[in-house]
Amino acid sequence: MAAPLASKAATAGTAAKPPFPELDFRSGARVEELNKLIQEFTKHDQREYDDQRALEIHTAKDFIFSMLGMVQKLDQKLPVANEYLLLSGGVREGVVDIDLDELNVYARGTDYDMDFTLLVPALKLHDRNQPVTLDMRHSALCHSWLSLRLFDEGTISKWKDCCTIVDHINGATNYFFSPTKVADWFYDSISIVLSEIQKKPQRGMPKVEKVEKNGTIISIILGVGSSRMLYDIVPVVSFKGWPAVAQSWLMENHFWDGKITEEEVISGFYLVPACSYKGKKDNEWRLSFARSEVQLKKCISSSLMQAYQACKAIIIKLLSRPKAISPYHLRSMMLWACDRLPANYLAQEDYAAHFLLGLIDDLQHCLVNKMCPNYFIPQCNMLEHLSEETVMLHARKLSSVRSDPAEHLRTAIEHVKAANRLTLELQRRGSTTSIPSPQSDGGDTNQPDDRLAKKLQQLVTENPGKSISVFINPDDVTRPHFRIDDKFF
Repeated sequence: MAAPLASKAATAGTAAKPPFPELDFRSGARVEELNKLIQEFTKHDQREYDDQRALEIHTAKDFIFSMLGMVQKLDQKLPVANEYLLLSGGVREGVVDIDLDELNVYARGTDYDMDFTLLVPALKLHDRNQPVTLDMRHSALCHSWLSLRLFDEGTISKWKDCCTIVDHINGATNYFFSPTKVADWFYDSISIVLSEIQKKPQRGMPKVEKVEKNGTIISIILGVGSSRMLYDIVPVVSFKGWPAVAQSWLMENHFWDGKITEEEVISGFYLVPACSYKGKKDNEWRLSFARSEVQLKKCISSSLMQAYQACKAIIIKLLSRPKAISPYHLRSMMLWACDRLPANYLAQEDYAAHFLLGLIDDLQHCLVNKMCPNYFIPQCNMLEHLSEETVMLHARKLSSVRSDPAEHLRTAIEHVKAANRLTLELQRRGSTTSIPSPQSDGGDTNQPDDRLAKKLQQLVTENPGKSISVFINPDDVTRPHFRIDDKFF
């Protein structure tokens, strides 16, 4: 049998040619260069928090929790012992499935330095062990109305002014919890509380730079020291257990099988104030699996997450007009890819470029076919309502990215570097007038606050998106007692 040519060359003493650099067939870009650009983007996008920044994060969170305690005290509508879900990233970053077309445009660096989403239950249904059956007769898939018949008379009495009323032929009255009316009440209540707080400002209290109602969410930007933090606060309905409409999803094989338990994945879900394309805004809520997504994120490799973040930065800029594609669509495609592809392939540390190109291809495929199934309820097509003209416009834009991914990555890097420069400039200007923590008396700030800052820095970096339970004494809202998962502080 003839020896391979490479062996003959080696025998003859001829040096073998070096392997040709790996190229992306479509664009001709070198995969090694794309990997380096993704790493550079990640370096600038994920900044380290020093002790001062960690303390400012804590101060802002403390202020938001105290404010919500005062909202509860206004009319006793919110549960006294409430459980919030705090997510890293604002609504515009796609952390929850809420339409972006009603939201004002905020830019990192220009308007804020860090952004969070806080899901605040207005109502809780937490005593059910069986699958939760919702009233979906009047709404599109993945949406539901919510009748207060599920609750006691006290709850109905408290919330009836935030309901739409439907009278039946038999004379019975049904109160349907209205997402728009709840959002109006929430915004009015927060405005009242913030007005009262600002009448008696305390030393070290965050400066409220902006309070706006964006559709059904309330956006608050706080200035704390040299940091500006955006909180998108979303009133939700919280459920323990799992919705009956998503039961079939549990029967399928998933990438997280064996990595986390089913109990962690199906511990609860939400209704968020968002309606379908043809739905009735006053009545229709959207199912959200944000709590489950926090758990699933633990099972996604760092290289895939880096590719996702870079791809998200590209599409947020490129596909902003008309607003048809949100980062949440990209998140759903990533979860489907995790189910579709072998785990050992997705775990490759130097495959971020392959993953980025694949995500762009996936998104373009979804647009051309006008099909993006919801990960938890696959029969729900999240792109069904889009016009042919809109999907083809965005598909053509993505085609330009696919033809030159390196250039679009460089643009994303420049944007995030510019945002960081704005943040650093603000920090330099404010360094001489940095706001001390409310826990500080202006004396020695290197004692308990410093230790607290280090602890909080570790929590912020290691536990993004954890479930935070807040137990507030309505008679002393200045001291919220909170728990992150099973850790108490």
